[in-house]
Amino acid sequence: MRSLVTVTLTALSLCACADNAATLSPQRNDSVTATTVTDGLHHPWSLAFLPGNEWLITERRGTLRRLVDGKLQEDPVSGLPGVVARGQGGLFDVMPHPDFADNRRLYLSYAKPCGDDGGTTAVGHGTYRDGALSDFRDIYVAEKACTNTAKHFGGRILFDNDGYLFVTVGDRGERDRAQDTADPAGSVLRLHDDGRIPDDNPLANQPGKAAAIWSWGHRNPQGLALHPQSGTPWLNEHGPRGGDEINAVEPGVNYGWPVITYGREYYGPAIGETEKAGYAQPLLHWTPSIAPSGMAFITSDRYPDWQGHTVHGALKLTHLNKVAFDRRKPVSEVRMLADESNRIRDVRLGPDGYLYLLTDSDNGALLRLDP
Repeated sequence: MRSLVTVTLTALSLCACADNAATLSPQRNDSVTATTVTDGLHHPWSLAFLPGNEWLITERRGTLRRLVDGKLQEDPVSGLPGVVARGQGGLFDVMPHPDFADNRRLYLSYAKPCGDDGGTTAVGHGTYRDGALSDFRDIYVAEKACTNTAKHFGGRILFDNDGYLFVTVGDRGERDRAQDTADPAGSVLRLHDDGRIPDDNPLANQPGKAAAIWSWGHRNPQGLALHPQSGTPWLNEHGPRGGDEINAVEPGVNYGWPVITYGREYYGPAIGETEKAGYAQPLLHWTPSIAPSGMAFITSDRYPDWQGHTVHGALKLTHLNKVAFDRRKPVSEVRMLADESNRIRDVRLGPDGYLYLLTDSDNGALLRLDP
Protein backbone atom coordinates (compact mmCIF):
# COMPACT_ATOMS: atom_id res chain seq x y z
CA MET A 1 0.00 0.00 0.00
CA ARG A 2 1.36 3.42 -0.96
CA SER A 3 1.69 6.20 1.62
CA LEU A 4 -0.14 9.49 1.39
CA VAL A 5 1.60 12.81 1.29
CA THR A 6 1.18 14.37 4.72
CA VAL A 7 -0.81 17.59 4.68
CA THR A 8 -1.57 19.74 7.69
CA LEU A 9 -5.07 19.58 9.06
CA THR A 10 -5.36 23.38 8.95
CA ALA A 11 -4.58 23.57 5.25
CA LEU A 12 -6.93 20.73 4.42
CA SER A 13 -9.77 22.26 6.38
CA LEU A 14 -9.33 25.71 4.89
CA CYS A 15 -9.08 24.56 1.30
CA ALA A 16 -12.16 22.38 1.72
CA CYS A 17 -14.59 25.24 2.38
CA ALA A 18 -14.04 27.49 -0.60
CA ASP A 19 -17.59 27.70 -1.92
CA ASN A 20 -21.15 27.47 -0.74
CA ALA A 21 -22.79 24.10 -1.28
CA ALA A 22 -25.03 23.61 -4.29
CA THR A 23 -28.63 22.55 -4.38
CA LEU A 24 -30.30 21.73 -7.69
CA SER A 25 -33.76 21.84 -9.21
CA PRO A 26 -34.52 18.16 -9.75
CA GLN A 27 -36.02 16.83 -12.97
CA ARG A 28 -38.06 13.64 -13.34
CA ASN A 29 -37.33 10.73 -15.64
CA ASP A 30 -40.24 8.33 -15.94
CA SER A 31 -38.81 6.37 -18.89
CA VAL A 32 -36.65 3.90 -16.91
CA THR A 33 -38.15 0.77 -15.44
CA ALA A 34 -37.13 -1.67 -12.73
CA THR A 35 -37.44 -5.44 -13.00
CA THR A 36 -37.78 -7.58 -9.87
CA VAL A 37 -34.99 -10.14 -9.60
CA THR A 38 -36.25 -11.55 -6.31
CA ASP A 39 -38.41 -10.49 -3.38
CA GLY A 40 -39.20 -11.96 0.02
CA LEU A 41 -36.30 -10.15 1.70
CA HIS A 42 -36.74 -8.73 5.20
CA HIS A 43 -35.46 -5.13 5.25
CA PRO A 44 -32.43 -5.83 3.02
CA TRP A 45 -29.52 -3.47 3.61
CA SER A 46 -26.59 -4.34 1.34
CA LEU A 47 -25.63 -6.39 -1.72
CA ALA A 48 -22.32 -7.98 -2.71
CA PHE A 49 -21.28 -9.90 -5.83
CA LEU A 50 -19.08 -13.00 -5.50
CA PRO A 51 -17.42 -15.20 -8.13
CA GLY A 52 -19.46 -18.06 -9.53
CA ASN A 53 -22.66 -16.07 -10.02
CA GLU A 54 -23.40 -15.94 -6.30
CA TRP A 55 -24.71 -12.76 -4.69
CA LEU A 56 -25.11 -12.04 -0.98
CA ILE A 57 -27.75 -9.79 0.59
CA THR A 58 -27.78 -8.66 4.21
CA GLU A 59 -31.06 -8.37 6.09
CA ARG A 60 -31.12 -5.89 8.93
CA ARG A 61 -32.50 -8.46 11.38
CA GLY A 62 -29.13 -10.25 11.26
CA THR A 63 -29.39 -12.73 8.39
CA LEU A 64 -27.30 -13.05 5.24
CA ARG A 65 -29.14 -14.41 2.20
CA ARG A 66 -27.74 -16.10 -0.89
CA LEU A 67 -28.78 -15.61 -4.48
CA VAL A 68 -27.27 -18.38 -6.61
CA ASP A 69 -27.74 -18.30 -10.38
CA GLY A 70 -30.50 -15.77 -9.84
CA LYS A 71 -32.44 -17.88 -7.31
CA LEU A 72 -32.89 -16.92 -3.65
CA GLN A 73 -31.80 -19.79 -1.41
CA GLU A 74 -34.06 -20.74 1.47
CA ASP A 75 -31.34 -21.20 4.08
CA PRO A 76 -29.37 -18.14 5.21
CA VAL A 77 -25.60 -18.16 5.59
CA SER A 78 -24.41 -19.71 8.86
CA GLY A 79 -21.70 -18.42 11.20
CA LEU A 80 -22.73 -14.77 11.52
CA PRO A 81 -22.16 -12.69 14.66
CA GLY A 82 -25.04 -11.67 16.92
CA VAL A 83 -26.41 -8.22 16.16
CA VAL A 84 -28.51 -5.57 17.89
CA ALA A 85 -31.54 -5.63 15.57
CA ARG A 86 -33.37 -2.71 17.11
CA GLY A 87 -34.37 0.66 15.66
CA GLN A 88 -31.84 1.42 12.92
CA GLY A 89 -29.46 -1.21 14.26
CA GLY A 90 -28.78 -4.63 12.80
CA LEU A 91 -26.66 -6.23 10.11
CA PHE A 92 -25.39 -3.59 7.68
CA ASP A 93 -22.85 -3.92 4.88
CA VAL A 94 -21.30 -6.97 3.25
CA MET A 95 -18.15 -6.77 1.15
CA PRO A 96 -15.65 -9.30 -0.19
CA HIS A 97 -11.94 -8.62 0.23
CA PRO A 98 -10.28 -7.36 -2.97
CA ASP A 99 -8.47 -10.73 -3.14
CA PHE A 100 -11.57 -12.73 -2.23
CA ALA A 101 -11.06 -15.25 -5.04
CA ASP A 102 -7.85 -16.32 -3.29
CA ASN A 103 -8.48 -15.74 0.42
CA ARG A 104 -12.33 -16.13 0.61
CA ARG A 105 -12.40 -13.33 3.20
CA LEU A 106 -15.81 -11.69 3.65
CA TYR A 107 -16.37 -8.49 5.65
CA LEU A 108 -19.50 -7.49 7.55
CA SER A 109 -20.42 -4.31 9.41
CA TYR A 110 -23.10 -4.53 12.06
CA ALA A 111 -24.53 -3.15 15.30
CA LYS A 112 -22.65 -5.06 17.99
CA PRO A 113 -24.11 -5.56 21.48
CA CYS A 114 -22.26 -3.56 24.14
CA GLY A 115 -22.72 -2.14 27.61
CA ASP A 116 -26.12 -2.25 29.28
CA ASP A 117 -28.51 -3.12 26.45
CA GLY A 118 -26.54 -0.92 24.05
CA GLY A 119 -24.98 -1.24 20.63
CA THR A 120 -22.14 0.17 18.57
CA THR A 121 -20.78 -0.06 15.04
CA ALA A 122 -18.38 -2.93 14.42
CA VAL A 123 -16.61 -4.51 11.45
CA GLY A 124 -15.26 -8.03 11.18
CA HIS A 125 -14.43 -10.74 8.70
CA GLY A 126 -14.61 -14.48 8.29
CA THR A 127 -13.91 -17.12 5.69
CA TYR A 128 -16.82 -17.75 3.35
CA ARG A 129 -17.49 -20.97 1.43
CA ASP A 130 -20.68 -22.56 0.14
CA GLY A 131 -23.17 -20.77 2.37
CA ALA A 132 -21.10 -20.86 5.57
CA LEU A 133 -19.02 -18.17 7.26
CA SER A 134 -16.33 -19.55 9.55
CA ASP A 135 -13.82 -18.05 11.98
CA PHE A 136 -15.56 -14.68 12.09
CA ARG A 137 -13.76 -12.10 14.22
CA ASP A 138 -14.09 -8.39 14.81
CA ILE A 139 -11.29 -6.21 13.49
CA TYR A 140 -12.71 -2.90 14.69
CA VAL A 141 -15.29 -2.03 17.35
CA ALA A 142 -16.21 1.61 17.98
CA GLU A 143 -16.12 1.16 21.75
CA LYS A 144 -16.58 4.84 22.60
CA ALA A 145 -19.63 5.01 20.32
CA CYS A 146 -21.48 2.47 22.50
CA THR A 147 -24.88 3.80 23.50
CA ASN A 148 -28.42 2.50 23.95
CA THR A 149 -29.77 4.93 21.35
CA ALA A 150 -30.69 2.70 18.41
CA LYS A 151 -29.96 5.14 15.60
CA HIS A 152 -27.25 6.71 13.41
CA PHE A 153 -24.85 3.77 13.20
CA GLY A 154 -23.50 4.64 9.73
CA GLY A 155 -22.28 1.17 8.81
CA ARG A 156 -21.05 1.45 5.21
CA ILE A 157 -17.69 -0.10 4.32
CA LEU A 158 -15.50 0.25 1.24
CA PHE A 159 -12.08 -0.80 -0.02
CA ASP A 160 -10.10 1.78 -1.98
CA ASN A 161 -7.68 1.03 -4.81
CA ASP A 162 -4.77 0.69 -2.35
CA GLY A 163 -6.53 -1.89 -0.19
CA TYR A 164 -7.45 0.38 2.71
CA LEU A 165 -10.78 -0.23 4.39
CA PHE A 166 -13.08 2.75 5.01
CA VAL A 167 -15.88 2.57 7.58
CA THR A 168 -18.63 5.10 8.33
CA VAL A 169 -19.85 5.63 11.89
CA GLY A 170 -22.85 7.85 12.61
CA ASP A 171 -23.11 10.35 15.45
CA ARG A 172 -25.38 7.89 17.33
CA GLY A 173 -28.04 10.59 17.68
CA GLU A 174 -25.78 12.63 19.97
CA ARG A 175 -24.69 15.35 17.57
CA ASP A 176 -21.83 16.98 19.47
CA ARG A 177 -19.90 13.69 19.34
CA ALA A 178 -19.24 14.32 15.65
CA GLN A 179 -16.86 17.17 16.63
CA ASP A 180 -14.97 15.12 19.25
CA THR A 181 -11.91 13.59 17.58
CA ALA A 182 -11.33 11.35 20.60
CA ASP A 183 -14.60 9.62 19.69
CA PRO A 184 -15.17 7.70 16.42
CA ALA A 185 -18.87 8.63 16.36
CA GLY A 186 -19.71 10.93 13.45
CA SER A 187 -16.61 9.96 11.48
CA VAL A 188 -15.20 8.08 8.51
CA LEU A 189 -12.50 5.63 9.58
CA ARG A 190 -9.56 4.25 7.58
CA LEU A 191 -8.02 0.88 8.47
CA HIS A 192 -5.74 -1.79 7.10
CA ASP A 193 -7.64 -4.89 6.01
CA ASP A 194 -6.79 -6.59 9.33
CA GLY A 195 -7.99 -3.67 11.44
CA ARG A 196 -4.62 -2.10 12.14
CA ILE A 197 -4.54 1.70 12.00
CA PRO A 198 -2.36 3.17 9.21
CA ASP A 199 0.51 5.32 10.41
CA ASP A 200 -0.37 8.09 7.95
CA ASN A 201 -3.94 8.58 9.18
CA PRO A 202 -4.37 12.28 10.01
CA LEU A 203 -4.76 11.72 13.78
CA ALA A 204 -2.32 8.83 14.13
CA ASN A 205 0.19 9.21 16.97
CA GLN A 206 -1.74 12.11 18.50
CA PRO A 207 -2.40 11.40 22.20
CA GLY A 208 -6.04 11.27 23.15
CA LYS A 209 -7.29 11.12 19.55
CA ALA A 210 -9.11 8.27 17.80
CA ALA A 211 -6.35 7.34 15.40
CA ALA A 212 -8.67 5.44 13.06
CA ILE A 213 -10.47 8.67 12.08
CA TRP A 214 -9.97 9.84 8.49
CA SER A 215 -12.55 12.66 8.52
CA TRP A 216 -15.18 13.86 10.99
CA GLY A 217 -18.19 16.16 11.37
CA HIS A 218 -20.55 13.63 9.76
CA ARG A 219 -24.11 12.96 10.91
CA ASN A 220 -25.07 9.54 9.51
CA PRO A 221 -23.30 8.46 6.29
CA GLN A 222 -25.15 5.58 4.62
CA GLY A 223 -23.81 5.70 1.08
CA LEU A 224 -20.15 5.20 0.18
CA ALA A 225 -18.54 4.78 -3.25
CA LEU A 226 -15.12 5.16 -4.85
CA HIS A 227 -14.73 7.87 -7.46
CA PRO A 228 -13.73 6.02 -10.65
CA GLN A 229 -11.03 8.50 -11.71
CA SER A 230 -9.58 9.98 -8.52
CA GLY A 231 -10.01 6.93 -6.29
CA THR A 232 -11.36 9.21 -3.54
CA PRO A 233 -14.24 7.88 -1.42
CA TRP A 234 -17.44 9.90 -1.82
CA LEU A 235 -20.37 9.56 0.54
CA ASN A 236 -23.92 10.63 1.08
CA GLU A 237 -25.26 11.32 4.55
CA HIS A 238 -28.51 12.11 6.28
CA GLY A 239 -29.23 15.59 7.51
CA PRO A 240 -32.03 16.32 9.97
CA ARG A 241 -34.91 18.33 8.46
CA GLY A 242 -33.08 19.14 5.22
CA GLY A 243 -29.34 19.23 4.75
CA ASP A 244 -28.67 15.74 3.39
CA GLU A 245 -25.21 15.91 1.81
CA ILE A 246 -22.82 14.52 -0.78
CA ASN A 247 -19.18 14.84 0.27
CA ALA A 248 -15.84 13.85 -1.26
CA VAL A 249 -13.99 12.46 1.74
CA GLU A 250 -10.50 13.90 2.27
CA PRO A 251 -8.11 13.15 5.15
CA GLY A 252 -8.21 15.42 8.17
CA VAL A 253 -11.21 17.43 6.99
CA ASN A 254 -14.02 18.49 9.31
CA TYR A 255 -17.34 18.31 7.41
CA GLY A 256 -19.07 20.47 9.94
CA TRP A 257 -21.96 18.67 11.59
CA PRO A 258 -23.51 20.15 13.73
CA VAL A 259 -21.57 23.43 13.62
CA ILE A 260 -22.54 24.00 9.99
CA THR A 261 -25.53 22.39 8.29
CA TYR A 262 -28.25 23.28 5.81
CA GLY A 263 -30.70 21.26 7.89
CA ARG A 264 -32.96 22.46 10.66
CA GLU A 265 -34.36 21.03 13.86
CA TYR A 266 -37.37 18.81 13.25
CA TYR A 267 -39.43 21.36 15.17
CA GLY A 268 -38.27 24.24 12.97
CA PRO A 269 -35.34 26.44 14.05
CA ALA A 270 -31.84 26.45 12.60
CA ILE A 271 -29.24 24.17 14.16
CA GLY A 272 -26.04 25.99 13.26
CA GLU A 273 -24.63 28.20 10.56
CA THR A 274 -24.56 27.19 6.89
CA GLU A 275 -20.89 28.09 6.47
CA LYS A 276 -17.97 28.86 8.71
CA ALA A 277 -14.21 29.05 8.23
CA GLY A 278 -12.45 25.76 8.84
CA TYR A 279 -15.46 23.57 8.04
CA ALA A 280 -15.95 21.92 4.66
CA GLN A 281 -18.93 22.66 2.50
CA PRO A 282 -20.70 19.64 0.97
CA LEU A 283 -20.58 19.24 -2.79
CA LEU A 284 -24.38 19.22 -2.78
CA HIS A 285 -27.15 19.30 -0.21
CA TRP A 286 -30.70 18.07 -0.56
CA THR A 287 -33.15 20.39 1.12
CA PRO A 288 -35.80 19.18 1.77
CA SER A 289 -34.34 15.81 2.71
CA ILE A 290 -34.52 12.75 0.50
CA ALA A 291 -32.90 10.49 3.18
CA PRO A 292 -30.11 9.09 0.96
CA SER A 293 -28.81 5.55 1.38
CA GLY A 294 -26.60 3.54 -0.94
CA MET A 295 -24.44 5.16 -3.59
CA ALA A 296 -22.69 4.18 -6.81
CA PHE A 297 -20.86 5.75 -9.73
CA ILE A 298 -22.05 4.74 -13.18
CA THR A 299 -19.20 3.36 -15.31
CA SER A 300 -21.15 0.84 -17.40
CA ASP A 301 -21.97 1.02 -21.10
CA ARG A 302 -25.48 -0.16 -20.19
CA TYR A 303 -26.17 3.50 -19.42
CA PRO A 304 -24.09 5.36 -22.02
CA ASP A 305 -25.50 8.80 -21.22
CA TRP A 306 -24.82 8.47 -17.50
CA GLN A 307 -21.06 7.90 -17.48
CA GLY A 308 -19.53 9.21 -14.25
CA HIS A 309 -22.88 10.17 -12.74
CA THR A 310 -23.67 9.30 -9.13
CA VAL A 311 -26.81 7.43 -8.13
CA HIS A 312 -28.33 7.34 -4.66
CA GLY A 313 -31.21 5.54 -3.03
CA ALA A 314 -33.84 7.73 -1.36
CA LEU A 315 -35.64 6.36 1.67
CA LYS A 316 -37.89 9.27 2.58
CA LEU A 317 -38.83 10.54 -0.90
CA THR A 318 -38.81 6.97 -2.29
CA HIS A 319 -36.98 7.29 -5.60
CA LEU A 320 -33.65 6.69 -7.30
CA ASN A 321 -31.67 9.93 -7.37
CA LYS A 322 -29.05 10.66 -10.06
CA VAL A 323 -26.66 13.60 -9.83
CA ALA A 324 -24.25 14.52 -12.63
CA PHE A 325 -21.02 16.29 -11.76
CA ASP A 326 -18.51 18.36 -13.73
CA ARG A 327 -15.44 17.49 -11.69
CA ARG A 328 -16.82 18.27 -8.22
CA LYS A 329 -19.52 20.69 -9.31
CA PRO A 330 -23.04 19.22 -9.47
CA VAL A 331 -24.75 20.18 -12.71
CA SER A 332 -28.03 18.22 -12.82
CA GLU A 333 -30.29 16.07 -10.67
CA VAL A 334 -32.82 13.54 -11.95
CA ARG A 335 -35.36 11.57 -9.90
CA MET A 336 -36.42 8.17 -11.22
CA LEU A 337 -38.90 5.47 -10.15
CA ALA A 338 -40.72 8.08 -8.06
CA ASP A 339 -44.12 6.50 -8.72
CA GLU A 340 -42.99 3.10 -7.39
CA SER A 341 -42.99 4.31 -3.75
CA ASN A 342 -40.00 2.14 -2.84
CA ARG A 343 -37.64 3.05 -0.02
CA ILE A 344 -34.36 2.35 -1.82
CA ARG A 345 -31.73 1.23 0.68
CA ASP A 346 -28.77 0.15 -1.46
CA VAL A 347 -27.50 0.87 -4.97
CA ARG A 348 -24.83 -1.30 -6.63
CA LEU A 349 -23.41 -1.64 -10.13
CA GLY A 350 -23.37 -5.36 -10.93
CA PRO A 351 -20.73 -7.40 -12.78
CA ASP A 352 -23.07 -7.48 -15.79
CA GLY A 353 -23.11 -3.67 -15.93
CA TYR A 354 -26.69 -3.30 -14.71
CA LEU A 355 -27.62 -1.20 -11.70
CA TYR A 356 -29.22 -3.16 -8.84
CA LEU A 357 -31.36 -1.72 -6.06
CA LEU A 358 -32.59 -3.04 -2.71
CA THR A 359 -35.94 -1.87 -1.35
CA ASP A 360 -36.35 -1.47 2.39
CA SER A 361 -39.49 -3.20 3.65
CA ASP A 362 -40.54 -6.39 5.38
CA ASN A 363 -41.06 -7.82 1.89
CA GLY A 364 -38.06 -6.15 0.30
CA ALA A 365 -36.94 -6.79 -3.25
CA LEU A 366 -33.84 -6.82 -5.39
CA LEU A 367 -34.50 -4.79 -8.53
CA ARG A 368 -32.57 -4.38 -11.80
CA LEU A 369 -32.71 -0.96 -13.44
CA ASP A 370 -33.45 -1.34 -17.15
CA PRO A 371 -32.15 1.57 -19.25
